[in-house]
Amino acid sequence: MKGALALCRREFNAYFDSPVAYVFTVAFLSVTFWFFFRGFFVGNQIQMREYFFFLPWVFLIFIPAVTMRLWAEEKKMGTVEVLLTLPVKEYELVLGKFLAGFLFVFVSVFFSFSLPLTLSFLGKLDWGPVIGGYLGTCLLGAAYLSIGLFLSNFTKNQIVAFILTILLSFALFILGEDVILVNLPDFWVPFFSFLGLGKHFVSIQRGIIDSRDIVYYLSVTGFFLFLNVLFVTKRR
Repeated sequence: MKGALALCRREFNAYFDSPVAYVFTVAFLSVTFWFFFRGFFVGNQIQMREYFFFLPWVFLIFIPAVTMRLWAEEKKMGTVEVLLTLPVKEYELVLGKFLAGFLFVFVSVFFSFSLPLTLSFLGKLDWGPVIGGYLGTCLLGAAYLSIGLFLSNFTKNQIVAFILTILLSFALFILGEDVILVNLPDFWVPFFSFLGLGKHFVSIQRGIIDSRDIVYYLSVTGFFLFLNVLFVTKRR
């Protein structure tokens, strides 16, 4: 695991070696806070349902922007060959890059925690949905990150990796939506409903911590990380 941690440290520092990380973080907080406060004063309720409702859609843009460089930039700069010759396992290379992206997203989301703290001073805040919402955010973010990291392997163009990640993440997110399920045969509905990233997030953000939702997100994340390891192994 030393190789994974060393690569994680290198990739995480790379985010903050340029102003890109700060721009991403400020943009993420600005957009999510705007969506929240847009309806907060109208609803006149101390709750964060509005915040977590829009968060997955913001993630569809934000996380692909985080992952698009992880492998694509290595290919473009010609450093991927050097990276693959290091005395580390393939899974350590993948895990190191994944952890770096996850930590960066976690730091950005962490700054938003000032929102529920402020709300708790304004009135009685139900912390169950808040904790569930943040847990769901971490799990959904991990799933998006694993998808983006995998797709970044296929191209040296970061914009292409960005667009591919948005498309696949969006497709998996809406699989369980009613607009999709209503056009399917009845025997396919439970299957596609279970596959949808969005359905499981809605359940967790309500404060209902179901082990099936957690196992689902961990399975999706593990599946795409496994594909990533296979791809790196084949390239090596």
